[in-house]
Amino acid sequence: MDKSFEPGQIESKWYAAWEASGDFKPSGQGEPYCILLPPPNVTGTLHMGHAFQQTVMDMLIRYQRMRGMNTLWQVGTDHAGIATQKIVENQLALDDKTRHDLGREAFVERVWKWKEESGSTITNQMRRIGAAADWSRERFTMDEGLSEAVRKVFVEWFRAGLIYRGNRLVNWDPLLGTAVSDLEVNNVERDGHMWSIRYPTADGKDSVVVATTRPETMLGDVAVAVNPEDERYTHLIGKTLRLPLSGREIPVIADDYVDREFGTGFVKITPAHDFNDYAIGQRHQLAPINIFTLDAKVNENAPEKYRGMDRYEARKAVLADLEAEGLLVETKPHKLQVPVSQRSDAVIEPMLTDQWFLDLTSEKGRKEITEPALEAVRGGEIKFVPENWSTTYTQWLENIQDWCISRQLWWGHRIPAWYDEAGNIFVGEDEADARAHASTTPVGALRQDDDVLDTWFSSALWPFSTLGWPMDGPVKDEHGNVVADWSNDNVFLPSAVLVTGFDIIFFWVARMVMATKYFTGRVPFRHVYINAIVRDAEGQKMSKSKGNTLDPLDLIDGIELEPLVAKSTKSLLIPQVRDKVEKRIRKDYPTGIPAIGTDALRFTFAALASYSRTINFDIKRAEGYKAFCNKLWNAARFVLMNLPEGQLPAPGGAPVTEAERWILTRLKQTLTDVEQHFASYRFDLLAQELYEFTWNEFCDWFLELSKPALNGDDAAAAASTRHTLVVVLETILRALHPIVPFISEEIWHSVAPKLGLDAKFLLERPWPKAEEIVADDAATAEIEWFKNVLSGIRRIRAEMNIAPGKTIPLLLADGDASDRARAAKFAAQISFLARVDAPQWIESGADEPAAAAAVVGSMRVLIPLAGLIDLGAEKTRLAKEIGRIEVEIKKCEGKLGNANFVANAPAEVVAQERQRIADWGVQLTALREQAQKLG
Repeated sequence: MDKSFEPGQIESKWYAAWEASGDFKPSGQGEPYCILLPPPNVTGTLHMGHAFQQTVMDMLIRYQRMRGMNTLWQVGTDHAGIATQKIVENQLALDDKTRHDLGREAFVERVWKWKEESGSTITNQMRRIGAAADWSRERFTMDEGLSEAVRKVFVEWFRAGLIYRGNRLVNWDPLLGTAVSDLEVNNVERDGHMWSIRYPTADGKDSVVVATTRPETMLGDVAVAVNPEDERYTHLIGKTLRLPLSGREIPVIADDYVDREFGTGFVKITPAHDFNDYAIGQRHQLAPINIFTLDAKVNENAPEKYRGMDRYEARKAVLADLEAEGLLVETKPHKLQVPVSQRSDAVIEPMLTDQWFLDLTSEKGRKEITEPALEAVRGGEIKFVPENWSTTYTQWLENIQDWCISRQLWWGHRIPAWYDEAGNIFVGEDEADARAHASTTPVGALRQDDDVLDTWFSSALWPFSTLGWPMDGPVKDEHGNVVADWSNDNVFLPSAVLVTGFDIIFFWVARMVMATKYFTGRVPFRHVYINAIVRDAEGQKMSKSKGNTLDPLDLIDGIELEPLVAKSTKSLLIPQVRDKVEKRIRKDYPTGIPAIGTDALRFTFAALASYSRTINFDIKRAEGYKAFCNKLWNAARFVLMNLPEGQLPAPGGAPVTEAERWILTRLKQTLTDVEQHFASYRFDLLAQELYEFTWNEFCDWFLELSKPALNGDDAAAAASTRHTLVVVLETILRALHPIVPFISEEIWHSVAPKLGLDAKFLLERPWPKAEEIVADDAATAEIEWFKNVLSGIRRIRAEMNIAPGKTIPLLLADGDASDRARAAKFAAQISFLARVDAPQWIESGADEPAAAAAVVGSMRVLIPLAGLIDLGAEKTRLAKEIGRIEVEIKKCEGKLGNANFVANAPAEVVAQERQRIADWGVQLTALREQAQKLG
């Protein structure tokens, strides 16, 4: 092994070897275990959320493969309809062209060309994270096999009466010219105004005042609503108002939706341009009036004066005319939540358009799609981790609306529907199929629908379409390679666990359950692990405009300051924002970002992966896990340097020394705990267990405790210790491999020959089984005593600034017969490791010299002060230690004084707290006596 750990030199070497070996493919043996990668957008690049999520998935896949499971990590990318189309349209704009200049067919060809050239960026970056994914089965939501699945699903749902076309209100992006999902809309707080406008009654005898933040939409008002319980206005219900500027008469209606405490208690109703108003309009059978064109200009349904105006231009004109007529009562500042398109930054306009919908709300839709998806979670077929997210899932499904599945784009799965010249609709997997299933003879030629399906539609089929459904035989890619075969691969459905974010429980998780249950009769996955959202070290949301985003590859490889500044500011167009971000970057990273390597980044993610909703990522913590990697590397070098050439001979029997039996006992407990944490998805706890065992017990203690045997005259103890060192190290590497695959692989290839292991890679080794390790509680008790003695001596040395190499006297006092036996047994090791003279006992009643003390049970460990220690400093140290123990006792007493704790905590936990008080009390008494002796 090299003298120092250099991650950059080993990562690319091992990943290429793993992938080439085929070790990421299903083995075909063992129980199926599948994880579905949430397909990232083909336009995307790896961000911190991806890296965190993929680390979790990779840990699970590597762990389960080593446990003998037939693992499949199914990967692929999403065609990302809007995002991908926008990238190519932006490229065309550089040549002053639009997609319409090319035409649909040529434009789609151009998008495919872009995908082939640039669409593999994120999958290459996943390899840098160490993803043990089966790349030979990589899918793309627009590839032919998945496209066939999409067409079949659409046609079957349509023929079952579950897909329909209707005129409904949708989120409309007037810049992109398409409907968008709620997930593609950001609600942004902006400064706006609340305008109060007077609406006179039709008879001119009275008036009402309504408040609105969008006065231009009054041109489409069809009613004014009040709460039926609002006694102020019951006399107006049923009367008509004259709509200002339009002259139309509109009714005053009563509806429980109106909050009588908000504003004036009157609400204008514009069903064509507000979702709440649309629902009210349906309840009261009010015909909506659409006043905007698809590019958000006023249309012919408004008074002629405003036609052709942009919506914000129309706002100014409407306000000016209202003021001129004396109908503008009040204008005041108001904070608004404005819906903004993620893709274009345009303000979303609720718009009535003809769209395709999946029925989820009628009696039939609920019975066949919605209710089975609800029952899958209620009945326990699918479990959420943490469990509370199941409530989010069920609440959404209980209040679900029909799903708008169409988009007005060119890139995507074109809707398999055709229209004849009379406007009749014909649906089929292709035109011939549509004609074959026609109930009437088409009139003239057929024209295919121009719309495409919502990207989430194809994503909803991901759990079974990627496995080859609905094809009868093998599915091949464009190169002729088999990527799926439903007849064999359906064993991976349901998959074991879906790792995803809470923000797409509605848009993806629920829809996968709906589609998979309907078409296969199975659930898509057994568990849904909802991972936390990654934030910066201060808990702030990561944002380019804040300058607090981190590129995972910059953490892995490192980046100097100037390239980091350039990278962080290049896409920021507003000078003030760019300057603010540059200032923050230079302050936070004055010398750039040091390289920490993939393993340290992965360990950081694992250590942060609790059940919390968010996690705060701090580079300093990542640097701490790089130190862990260095510690492991150096420990391995120590072990290897103390071994003879060649393979070690097999041991003749049980481990000779108590130190060996102690480390094996601790290893057994660690592996038991780690398996429990894997089962409960507590990656933070399993990372902590492995860190504590590796750093503290193996590197700090066992390597130290092995030295007397390695350097002693007992050949059997030396040989046994060498073997145990290697066995424990190799076991640690296997246990750590799911978290830190690169360093564990590199070290393992130096260790494996010593044990005669011939596996090609660490992933081919079995997961270490705790039950195969023999525990020795007696040896553990002996070594824990020994460790406490050494720790006490070392603490005194450190706090009193006694030179580490100076040999000092050691006295022991009090204690019982077991302490005396142990002191005699470990005398040589204590002297060797603690750099002390052979320990001497002070008999009861004998005079004691002034000394610094540590307490182990009822025994005092004494370092005489004469010539070594400042008496005043030792009194201060004792007072500090007494204070610390008093705090610990108060903590225990607080727990035991809590009736709820005593009543509800497991009996062994309560007993443990009582024992801790007793142990602390013994130590406190001894320390107080020692302090008293010092005067």
